Amino acid sequence: MTKTLGKTRDKTRIQRKNTATILEAALDVFSTHGFRGSTVDQIGNAAGLSKPNLLYYFSSKEAIHNALLSGLMDTWLDPLRALDAQGDPLPEILNYVCRKLKMSREFPRESRLFANEIIQGAPRIMGALDAELRPLVDEKCAVIAGWIAAGKIAPVHPYHLMFSIWSLTQHYADFDVQVHRILGQDTDPYPEAEVYLETLFTRMLTPQTI
Repeated sequence: MTKTLGKTRDKTRIQRKNTATILEAALDVFSTHGFRGSTVDQIGNAAGLSKPNLLYYFSSKEAIHNALLSGLMDTWLDPLRALDAQGDPLPEILNYVCRKLKMSREFPRESRLFANEIIQGAPRIMGALDAELRPLVDEKCAVIAGWIAAGKIAPVHPYHLMFSIWSLTQHYADFDVQVHRILGQDTDPYPEAEVYLETLFTRMLTPQTI
């Protein structure tokens, strides 16, 4: 009985290890080539697994891609969830900007995976956009609108403010090659980017005094 349980545990550990290896390799492949340009063979080669072995864990390229996306959505929404309606408005928004910029720095492949999916029309995450992203954005934009109405930040369109934060932070991950081609391959763009974006949004959102 003990021997059988040991084998079961060992198999489970190996399965977890191989699943994680496949997903890590797939993230590299999908973020580089996009969904359409990626193949099971490419993922298998990157994972060091044969195609039949890979297909034992995931039935198709679509299944691997869906697993990555489903795991990504929570991570992607966490920085916005942390925006506190009871906090000081300007620091709350600036902290959100910094969290999004940090995500671009720490999760560039995930950012490109998400961007590729959106560019293709979001066929695999449309349901999550409707069920998870939109209600959260609606909630936080209502908070921002309340801060504006109370005169705590300057009048801006809450949704377009959100879009601008996304585009200005995710740019550094999604267009990493372009950024480094211009600034230099050995240049770390993030410290200056953080200062720039904090200055930009502070000036935009600070109420004008007469």
